[in-house]
Amino acid sequence: MDPNSICRKTKRLAGKQAELCQLEPEIVQEVAKGTKLGVRECQYQFRFRRWNCTSHSKYFGKILQQDIRETAFVYAITAAGVSHAITQACSMGELLQCGCELTRSRAPPLPTAGPGTEGTAWEWGGCGDDVQFGYEKSQQFMDAKSKKGKNDIRALIDLHNNEAGRLAVRSYMRTECKCHGLSGSCTLRTCWRKMPHFREVGDRLLERFNGAFKVMGGNDGKTLIPVGDNIKPPDKQDLIYSADSPDFCSANRKTGSLGTRGRICNSTAMDTSGCDLLCCGRGHRDETVVLEENCLCRFHWCCVVQCRKCSVRQELSLCV
Repeated sequence: MDPNSICRKTKRLAGKQAELCQLEPEIVQEVAKGTKLGVRECQYQFRFRRWNCTSHSKYFGKILQQDIRETAFVYAITAAGVSHAITQACSMGELLQCGCELTRSRAPPLPTAGPGTEGTAWEWGGCGDDVQFGYEKSQQFMDAKSKKGKNDIRALIDLHNNEAGRLAVRSYMRTECKCHGLSGSCTLRTCWRKMPHFREVGDRLLERFNGAFKVMGGNDGKTLIPVGDNIKPPDKQDLIYSADSPDFCSANRKTGSLGTRGRICNSTAMDTSGCDLLCCGRGHRDETVVLEENCLCRFHWCCVVQCRKCSVRQELSLCV
């Protein structure tokens, strides 16, 4: 996801993407940063699962060609990452097209209950995150390819999951405030709106992944119907998919599975990181490794930290 390599492929890009490459290359640079942010978060959230969001291009590409729950998460987290990165660049003053959020038309914030807040004047100020700008640019770039075949069921699913990712950022803005006054008093409080931390976005989308909806295409080719009896239709923030995931136990290039052989597992855990689940019932072996790490560190004036190297023995459990 290097911005230069993205734009070198302009002929293969959809119209809106090519337009961004030509007119706003600095936005494409933030798209690349946001995509990397999304993939790193994916790897964190899936670090203890059979599919660990490997960045190996041949295997990762195979995942994206399917319509499984894992693909839904990847689309959502990358669309969220792009929205987050562009919005943050706006707030940091790194883009000419945007800046802080305009708050003139917004109602003043409600005072929060607490000691010393009675009679405090409130107003919008600071530098609120212009999340709407990030949302729109993410939509413009990330949705362009899928919109070319918008009557295709797979395209509808991808567009839905992209939107779920962006909403995981936009719908959870928080209000931050700062007090002003003499001697620590709070005669005036200035407030602004901030995006959630991206780890919160990843946690929220993982919850949606765990409760993802399986869907099928309607007869009109334009609607998606949940599979199963008496299931409520998914809302805009839910993740959706149409095909069952492989078990990811064994290496398989066709499905993008690297398998779990050799993965580190937790021999005492009962969750997805436990050896029973992660090793797919094949068992595990215990291995002792010797690692070197910094120890006995001292600060020397001025300004160097000197450390010794200590050998540490560590017991690991590895899937067979």
